[in-house]
Amino acid sequence: MQIPSVIATQLGLKLSQTNEVITMLEEGATIPFIARYRKERTDGLEEDILREIEEKLQYFKMLEERRATILKSIEEQGKLTDELRQKIEACIKLQELEDLYLPYKPKRKTRGTIAKAKGLEPLALFILENPEFSGDFEAKCAEFINEELGVKSGREALLGAKDIIAEMISDSADVRKVVREYLSEQSSVVSAKAREEELETQNLKLKEKEKKEVYLIYYDFKAEISKLKPYQILAMNRGEQEGFLKISLSAEEASAHALIKRAFLTYSESVFMDILIETIADAYHRLIFPSVEREVRNVMTEAADLHAIEIFASNLRQLLLQPPFSDKTIMGIDPGYVSGCKVAVIDKTGKYIEGATIYPHEPKKKTAESEAIIIHFVKKYRVDLIAIGNGTASRETEFLVSEIIKKNELECHYLIVNEAGASVYSASETAKKEFPDLEASQRGNISIARRVHDPLAELVKIDPKSIGVGLYQHDVNQKYLSKKLDDVVESCVNFVGVDVNTASASLLTYVSGLNKRIAENIVKYREKKGSFKNRKELLEVTGLGEKVFEQSAGFLRITNGQNPFDNTFIHPEAYEATDSLLKMFNIGKEKLKEAGPLLDFFINKKGFSKAAKEVGLGEPTLKDIVDNLKRPGRDPREDMPKPILRSDVLKMEDLKEGMKLKGTVRNVVDFGAFVDIGVKQDGLLHVSQIADRFVKNPLDLLNVGDVIDVRIISLDISRKRISLSMKSG
Repeated sequence: MQIPSVIATQLGLKLSQTNEVITMLEEGATIPFIARYRKERTDGLEEDILREIEEKLQYFKMLEERRATILKSIEEQGKLTDELRQKIEACIKLQELEDLYLPYKPKRKTRGTIAKAKGLEPLALFILENPEFSGDFEAKCAEFINEELGVKSGREALLGAKDIIAEMISDSADVRKVVREYLSEQSSVVSAKAREEELETQNLKLKEKEKKEVYLIYYDFKAEISKLKPYQILAMNRGEQEGFLKISLSAEEASAHALIKRAFLTYSESVFMDILIETIADAYHRLIFPSVEREVRNVMTEAADLHAIEIFASNLRQLLLQPPFSDKTIMGIDPGYVSGCKVAVIDKTGKYIEGATIYPHEPKKKTAESEAIIIHFVKKYRVDLIAIGNGTASRETEFLVSEIIKKNELECHYLIVNEAGASVYSASETAKKEFPDLEASQRGNISIARRVHDPLAELVKIDPKSIGVGLYQHDVNQKYLSKKLDDVVESCVNFVGVDVNTASASLLTYVSGLNKRIAENIVKYREKKGSFKNRKELLEVTGLGEKVFEQSAGFLRITNGQNPFDNTFIHPEAYEATDSLLKMFNIGKEKLKEAGPLLDFFINKKGFSKAAKEVGLGEPTLKDIVDNLKRPGRDPREDMPKPILRSDVLKMEDLKEGMKLKGTVRNVVDFGAFVDIGVKQDGLLHVSQIADRFVKNPLDLLNVGDVIDVRIISLDISRKRISLSMKSG
């Protein structure tokens, strides 16, 4: 199989593009490096397409290995014909390959293999190969009576032959294909409540009471497979795994039997048709349906997993790319009741200054003392922002902070921060290294504050799965979820770039070409010899050779270094050409900030293609260089909308239907989005209320962190439910 050609066809790309990408991947290039610095070789392929090529390359490599194993196995059995070899070599799907291998796969003891051992295969073949037989069939069956082999009558011989034919039908690749397609397109998914005795056996009675609302709608549920939503599939799977539900596929059997008959038999009439129809029905019920049902459900689950993972990945990307408040002094508060609220202040560089524990809520309710500590910290350190975690006691703490700001006329604001994963970070080795003298409970509030100061730099310290912006994240394929989320983190880190003199080892680990060991060596080098003065100095770091330097250098920025190019995404390999470009228009490096607009003017006057040719650069690379010279040291997150900063708080009782508010999107799911509108409970913006037109996927219009205008369309204060709309009118 020509892998580059197949990938190019499937993705609608030119063969030259996939060839170049595969060559670079096999040479050790990373996706971020190829996307940013090899645009001429790929014709400007975006990062998501490059990752698709990488995924398909891995899949087809696995397919080739499996193909070689199967060919060897069938050849060793002496059953590999030229026709079969051609079919196997033409497969581009693993399932098709396994279907072809099924008749030759070593089997455990089955009714078919037992019948073959009794010498009944010739009778089975006779039935199949003689549709116009006009002789005495009972006499034919009697020929196979053999007391020693356990065939005592002609009837037993016929039953054994039917078992062999049933297995042949089940092993047919053509049959499995048509049944699989039929069940995938025409069946219904049926969900029912597990039987009482099953619930008792699994000791789930108590759990059932707790879960009743969760699975109630699936106790008597049926839907066409094509209309089933991904979240419904995942919900039913979870209910089945927990023992509350029984899930199955339902399809019209007569149609399935007819499809099998057409796929397996090469003729439409036979004197043995009654026998064959009975055998087809047996093969379908006993062998084909249970097996293909599992396959179809696995495919359904995989598709639902992929959908859920894509939503998780999209939400994570938006969360990581939230704009930083790096010029602010921030107080982080990790709210709580019995254990109190942990408070920490960090300066404008993210350094921890001071912290305390306050008890403003029940049961201790030391409100005055807590207020005094917050006011003291705000005034002493000139706190600009108070970041409040969104966990237990979050809204009570928000009321407290808003009252303090209002009563004392403090010049600061607050915002609510997603604190998911803060406790995971608190207990991690990374946190212990950063704050060896602090207890774990005192580290989470620092993490909350730093998530506002620089969300990306802080959140990379936590396992992406613990950040909590997905749906059914514990039910989906965990290996693929981890890979996808790691890809998102890697993509975000390299999109933003990293200051090599301030970045933590956790952040450096995700830089193109680096790994944990090299990242730690960079930090050690920095601690021993001081700040890096230029990018070339990176080559002195243990383990950072020429190849790693090539892949990583462009993403590692040096602020106020010896070479102003080091504070841009311009790759060192293009420094000479960039110098030539500046000299061409008599622009000095010392005027780099003014260079961009001047270059724009002169290059347009000269002609872009001509300028690129004269300095020996491709046009995409020249464009990137000019963009970087326009805004050296630019953080691309600056262009993102900033979170809403508040100084006052609303209560649910203050809300009214029809009220218009600004809100922050906290999470996006299949059925809509959860929006923080500044009260204790997030509101639900259902997918049907996102726009005046039909919206299939909320992610098409909304992202985590988006600041949006919403209108309250219904309130249920007793159940703490708020329904929102973005529709006009």
